[in-house]
Amino acid sequence: MTQSTTFKALLVEEQDDKSFSKSIAVRSLNDLPDNELLINVHYSSLNYKDAMSASGNKRISQHFPHTPGIDAAGIVVSDKSGTFKEGQQVLVFGYDLGMNTPGGLGQMISIPAKWAVICPDTLTLKEAMTYGTGGLTAALCIQKLEKMGAKPSDGPVAVTGATGGVGSISIALLKQLGYDVVAFSGKPEQSDKLKALGAAEILHRDVILEVQDLPIGKTKWAHGIDTLGGNYLTGLLKQLKPGGGVASVGLAASAEISMNVIPFITRGVSLLGVDSVYIPLADKKHIWQRVATDMKLPNLESYQQEISLAQTPEYLDRFLKSQVVGRYVVNLQNA
Repeated sequence: MTQSTTFKALLVEEQDDKSFSKSIAVRSLNDLPDNELLINVHYSSLNYKDAMSASGNKRISQHFPHTPGIDAAGIVVSDKSGTFKEGQQVLVFGYDLGMNTPGGLGQMISIPAKWAVICPDTLTLKEAMTYGTGGLTAALCIQKLEKMGAKPSDGPVAVTGATGGVGSISIALLKQLGYDVVAFSGKPEQSDKLKALGAAEILHRDVILEVQDLPIGKTKWAHGIDTLGGNYLTGLLKQLKPGGGVASVGLAASAEISMNVIPFITRGVSLLGVDSVYIPLADKKHIWQRVATDMKLPNLESYQQEISLAQTPEYLDRFLKSQVVGRYVVNLQNA
């Protein structure tokens, strides 16, 4: 079958007044960079970073017009490096995809071969994108806590931003692995959904801020996964049990933290940074294998909402309005 030289993609363009527009446009293969690996994207997913790129945030994407999408799952069309064979199913997340390299919200991408991994046999392309960067980040957070020595018998794990992509998958994965979860959210109307995901307790996120003006608080949680940053992160650290740790992966509230060292030197707590972008390819392969085996969730379909490429402008706006619930999987074949 002859490969079409055109395809559809979300295109973000900078206007004369410095505003940015989003539309679905017909693009040419000639618009893609001349990289080794050409992939026909079947599924992508939406992430907060995609929303920032689509809004024209120059810290994420410097060059426009641009196609966001930091996740992609698809079929190999060709590979000049010889690493992959035509027709193989591959997954891409991280590196520069969707930042300044045209991303997964286009039906075709051209990338360096070293950015891709083979899709595990126990995952479909759609299931892989149900995890996507958000789910993989959640899995990496749990793995980081495990490496620190965390175990279910330590006590409850606090998860902030519980209704978001990272938070919701974190809850489900922690529950599957035997942990009790305390979910923090600013959306009380989503409590039933959070309980269905596996949260044993749901609290308003501002409960964490009750120790904001204190050097340290009473011990409440064994460990934490924080997607918000700022005072929420410091609040979690101040209320950890001795020897506990918080995996930090987000800055939705703030990229800044301000606190004293008392929790670190009197309780031996740890702040654990988690990177899902530039980790070594071998580590990416390993975490994909984990989500395809011991971290594979039952009924994955229930953790996501499938949308079409045409719906992505509307749904990306929801991220910036704090209206996101769970994971959004984009069907690129339904453009």
